Amino acid sequence: MRTAKDLIGRAEAIVVLTGAGISTDSGIPDFRGPQGVWTKDPSAQRSSNIADYVADPEVRRRVWQMRLASPAWTAVPNAGHLALVDLEWQGRLRTVLTQNIDGLHQLAGNDPARVVELHGTMREVMCLACGDRGPMEPVLDRLRSGEDDPDCLRCGGLLKSATVSFGQSLVAADLIRAEREALECDLLLAVGSTLTVSPACNLVDVAAAAGATVVIVNAQPTPYDAIADAVIREPISEVLPRLVA
Repeated sequence: MRTAKDLIGRAEAIVVLTGAGISTDSGIPDFRGPQGVWTKDPSAQRSSNIADYVADPEVRRRVWQMRLASPAWTAVPNAGHLALVDLEWQGRLRTVLTQNIDGLHQLAGNDPARVVELHGTMREVMCLACGDRGPMEPVLDRLRSGEDDPDCLRCGGLLKSATVSFGQSLVAADLIRAEREALECDLLLAVGSTLTVSPACNLVDVAAAAGATVVIVNAQPTPYDAIADAVIREPISEVLPRLVA
């Protein structure tokens, strides 16, 4: 903890990579942790595969009901999110590169221009056929009215939340920006990520190879702990405010 505080305290250009663990204290379960969505129900991972989503109406119906019932709609940012806002106010935060789709970094007060949503956002919906994109809430209203597999009102194509599923590529511009940020930071702070999903996890290698220090805050071990300059296992919403204060 003392080492991590010293490293963060001296850093002037910090890039933060966040995963689901930063949002668990806001009531949003992670995926691979001991109480994770996929840990408790391995079949749920199928709903995150684009091929299954496109091919199987039952998968789509399940996904839409999961979206409708998601705790993210009522979640509020926790002290971990707010600590990153504090880091931005200090003038030392370059970017938040997030694997999360919940939008809590922006709700906490981080400048949306400084947040790169690598895996997209659940707060918007897009058509897989024509590419039309818009807010999620009108589609949720259609679900509440009885639709179970809403289609695109413009072209009749399949609708999907504007998130990146397994089998889909990340937005090229987002990945290019993320790699540039990792190359140019002097410290990469990885928070609440298992660091097992590529290409997001590769950003740790990019930053370390460019000479940045690496601090990891996560409840479970990660494949990158060995190259990190400091690893913290304490609860994120408790430790992150102390690290950036």
